[in-house]
Amino acid sequence: MADPGPEDLLAAFLHHLAHERRLSGHTLSNYRRDLTRFRAWLEDEGGGPWERLDQQTVRNYVARRHRGGASGKTLQRELSALRSFYGYLLREGVVDRNPAQGVRAPKTARKLPATLDADQLCGLLDQPDTDPLLLRDTAMIELFYSSGLRLAELVAVDVGDLSGDDATLEVMGKGAKTRRVPVGSQALAAIGRWLQVRSNYASTDQKALFVSRLGNRIHPRTVQQRLQHWARVRGATRDIHPHLLRHSFASHLLESSGDLRAVQELLGHSDIGTTQIYTHLDFQHLAQVYDRTHPRARKKDS
Repeated sequence: MADPGPEDLLAAFLHHLAHERRLSGHTLSNYRRDLTRFRAWLEDEGGGPWERLDQQTVRNYVARRHRGGASGKTLQRELSALRSFYGYLLREGVVDRNPAQGVRAPKTARKLPATLDADQLCGLLDQPDTDPLLLRDTAMIELFYSSGLRLAELVAVDVGDLSGDDATLEVMGKGAKTRRVPVGSQALAAIGRWLQVRSNYASTDQKALFVSRLGNRIHPRTVQQRLQHWARVRGATRDIHPHLLRHSFASHLLESSGDLRAVQELLGHSDIGTTQIYTHLDFQHLAQVYDRTHPRARKKDS
């Protein structure tokens, strides 16, 4: 690189993420946004080129963003983007140190993810329907809940990815990592009902399992909107969204099996620490059972 400017270095890094690490478009957008925000702040502060950035300046940025209301989780993500960027610059010989290394974001209280009651969700899913788009929506919800998929993973599923022989599905997760997940009998049945009417919308050369009204691969935003519509039609007492179904999958599975490692594999988490939040949900449920049933836990009637 001959005297590259800030934009050139950032563009080269994003190209590296897209073509070498093969990260998703959503992840690339996050990197671009976070690094562009940092660069804009640095220029407002009269900072120099990327090569002269020091650790104290990074600390000042984190402090300023935190005072402005940014959460610890947001700042962790921004610092991660900055560390990755400087890791790339180190590899390319542009810098000789990583100024974001060792800088920590303020801690944020960890919120437990919301989940659905299993009996309530099953009651909603077991209602019959003949409308083709509602058959598709039910198949999507069954697959979300059956296999713990992320939104991007479900949208990317092709018809050929589903194996009826062993009732499994191969999905592409974060960081272009593939994993094979089981698909429950109810989800397979719902997908089968959708496949019977899918040809009303999809052309013969369309690979996507779930398509829009126009026959294109369904868009993530459309999935979110359709889940909300499905919830209203089925009489749900709350909005239903993809991550709520993924959380419910993990929580119900861990509650029944107690096998944290298995849940980690099924969710596609690279770090078991990410999966451990569901142990808190499980304990929360156990504590409620204890309070209701243990003779020495219940308060005496007045």
